[in-house]
Amino acid sequence: MEDPRKLEEGLETGTKVMNKKDHNISNEKERKSITTSDLPEEQREEQPLVKQKTKRVATLDAFRGLTIVLMILVDDAGGAYPRIDHSPWNGCTLADFVMPFFLFIVGVAIALALKRIPKVNHAIRKITLRTLKLLFWGILLQGGYSHAPDNLSYGVDMKKIRWCGILQRIALVYFVVALIETLTTKLRPTNLNPGHLSIFTAYKWQWIGGFVAFVIYMVTTFSLYVPDWSFVVHHHEKTERYTVKCGMRGHLGPACNAVGYVDRQVWGINHLYVEPVWARLRACTFSSPGSGPFRKDAPSWCHAPFEPEGLLSSISAIMSGTIGIHYGHILIHFKGHAERLKQWVSMAIVLLIVAFILHFTDAIPLNKQLYSFSYVCFTAGAAGIVFSAFYILIDVWGMRKPFLFLEWIGMNAMLVFVLGAQGILAAFINGWYFKNSDNNLVNWIEEHVFNDVWKSERVGTLLYVIFAEITFWAVASGILHKLGIYWKL
Repeated sequence: MEDPRKLEEGLETGTKVMNKKDHNISNEKERKSITTSDLPEEQREEQPLVKQKTKRVATLDAFRGLTIVLMILVDDAGGAYPRIDHSPWNGCTLADFVMPFFLFIVGVAIALALKRIPKVNHAIRKITLRTLKLLFWGILLQGGYSHAPDNLSYGVDMKKIRWCGILQRIALVYFVVALIETLTTKLRPTNLNPGHLSIFTAYKWQWIGGFVAFVIYMVTTFSLYVPDWSFVVHHHEKTERYTVKCGMRGHLGPACNAVGYVDRQVWGINHLYVEPVWARLRACTFSSPGSGPFRKDAPSWCHAPFEPEGLLSSISAIMSGTIGIHYGHILIHFKGHAERLKQWVSMAIVLLIVAFILHFTDAIPLNKQLYSFSYVCFTAGAAGIVFSAFYILIDVWGMRKPFLFLEWIGMNAMLVFVLGAQGILAAFINGWYFKNSDNNLVNWIEEHVFNDVWKSERVGTLLYVIFAEITFWAVASGILHKLGIYWKL
């Protein structure tokens, strides 16, 4: 398999990568008289063993690995520590950074992967195939067919299958952003014109695509009329119907927003996520911000399903991918560390300022469930700051070793996502139980090695996630890296 340190993440460009021996023989004389720092940017990018390129890819993998680690942490420890779990509605917690960080790094990777496109039709076929693969795995893992890791059964009622999910949203954003990048390949500049904004004008079609997504989202969110709606909840002993009174436009609360209305109309209410985080709001439970029984006076919408990765919110998420690909374009065109960091950090600061203004004036609050514009700006700005910090530490200061575990996980992000974050490996281990399904190795380790030792379920859960999950996958990914094994879609 190909080493991701030598090829950019994503589609192959068809450029042959020379092995080290051939490279040394063919360039022995040239290396005596010229260094890679003297080469033009375009020529430096073509050297497969150039140190700068390896470091840059290490930064991408480390950022991707960090995102996977955050996902595992908040998914498996969020129940014990609700403050790091998804915000019940407005606001932004640690868990709310995971999805936009994924989309940001997807955008960066697209810029590098599609830097050269010898055949546009071939690239479009590759993009389409990869999109279909992401959709397939997304529906399989989050559509309801897989019940991992606790429930050993499998299968899903097609009347209730969930069509949306994490990988489905990534697939949509990837398809749109990569397609625009491919179809505008002949319009790309070889060299940028002078001026701070030249990088924006050079890739205007990518920004136009992001702006179209912005307009569709904003117009629909604030102008679409949301009528009253009803739903049925099946309890163990009875079936109960609830009605939600709406009849309004531009509402950004849980009950009557356009994001939920679009999903109910497009997918059908039976195909939405049945455990929305808004159930942890104070209006729904006294256990807020944690989960708990509903209040007797809880509004009807507390019982309703809601799709956090729905259609309209995923259109808004295209903007996260657009900002990410902009960071990738900067990486390609700007030669020096200072120039790159100036572009990255300045844009991140602008995005954060816009987000703060929108949120604290209550114009458009931060909201992951709606994927609001302020949320796009805030999380993209945060991603830009974290990415820049990684670039300084790994590329500028050469501190690569402390982040190797993130780099290893990032190289095999899909494998760790499926087997680790989605609990497939844990489900396999749980299948080997003694007498009853709860008496398995995973539960025994969590209970006796962590909870009993620390006399605290909360602390034990956190330490279990850190050592039995994150550390385990870091070591496993490192071993796979040494063996040259990578799972790529």
